Amino acid sequence: MSTLAAPLTERISVAPAPAASLSLVARAALRGLTATDQRTLPPWLFYDAIGSALFERITELPEYYLTRTERAIFTEHADAIIAEAAGEEILSIAELGAGTAAKTGLLLASAVRRQGNVFYRPVDVSPTALEMAKRHLETSVPGVLVEPQLADYAREPILLDTAAARRLVLYIGSSIGNFSPEDAVRVLRTVREQLLPGDTLLLGVDMVKDEPALLAAYDDAAGITAEFNRNMLHRLNRELGADFDVARFSHRAHWNAAESRMEMHLVSNGPQRVTIDDLELNFAAGETIHTENSYKFTQRSIAWLLKQSGFTLGQQWTDEKDWFAVNLAVAS
Repeated sequence: MSTLAAPLTERISVAPAPAASLSLVARAALRGLTATDQRTLPPWLFYDAIGSALFERITELPEYYLTRTERAIFTEHADAIIAEAAGEEILSIAELGAGTAAKTGLLLASAVRRQGNVFYRPVDVSPTALEMAKRHLETSVPGVLVEPQLADYAREPILLDTAAARRLVLYIGSSIGNFSPEDAVRVLRTVREQLLPGDTLLLGVDMVKDEPALLAAYDDAAGITAEFNRNMLHRLNRELGADFDVARFSHRAHWNAAESRMEMHLVSNGPQRVTIDDLELNFAAGETIHTENSYKFTQRSIAWLLKQSGFTLGQQWTDEKDWFAVNLAVAS
C-alpha cells in the first residue's frame, strides 16, 4: 500500500480545540482505550478539521463507490424524492450527521424549485463541517435558509422546524451503518419520536456486496483511508497531549461476514507504551484499536430496522447494481 507524499497533518494548521470539546474527546478516548476486552475509539473522533478534509478526499477515490452512487441516485430522482416527501405541503429539511452536505444540495435545489425556498437544519458534531456546509449551500443554492445545529444527534434532540407543515429528516451516506442494529433502532426511534405522522425519513444505506469491492472501499491504494484512520491518533496527540507514535500503528480493514459489517482497526506494530496525562496504556504487538463499524444491509434488514423504529417504508431508489439504496420511510 502506497502512502501519501506528505501527510495531510503536515499541511494543515490546527487551532487548539475548545475546552468543552477537549473534555468530550478525553472522556470518549479514556473510556474506549481502557476497555478490558477490545480497545475502541468512537468514529465521530475522525471528524476534526483534518479528518473532515481527508474524508472529502476519500469520497472522490475510485474505490469508494458509496458517495458517487448515492449522488447519482439523487441526481436522477431528487424531484421524485422531494415530491413524495412533501405531498401537497411546504417541506422543511433537517439532516443528521450532515458533514459538509456535499450531496444534499441536489435535494435542496429540488425543494427550492418546488416551493421557492426551504429551511435546512444540518446537524453535526463538527463545527468545521457545519461552517463549510452553510457557506457552500447559501452560495450554490439560493433560496436555502441554513441554520446549523452543533450536536450529537445520537444523544441530543434535533431542532426541527415547527412552522413547516411537513418535515423530512435526511440520514444519508449509510451513516446509520456505524451503529449496531440495536443502537441504530435507538437512534431512529429517537428521530421518530420528534416527528408527526406523515413526516418522513430519507435513509441511505449501503448494501451487502462482494467482499473485494468492500475491502477496496475501506483500504484504498493511495492510502488515504489509512491516513484518515491514523489521524484519530494524531488528534489525541494534539488535543489531549498524548504521545502516540502514529507511525507504529497500521490501518486494517476487515469484512466481518457474520455481523454483516466492515470494520476498521488500528494495529499496534509492536509492544509499546502510550501516555495520556497520568494514564499509561500498554499495547501488545498485534493488539488493535477498533475505530469503526460500517454495517451493510439487505432488503430484509432494512425492513426490520424501519419497522422496529416506528417507520413504514414508502419508496426505495437504487442504482443499477443494487449496491446502494435510498429509502423514504413514513412516520407511522
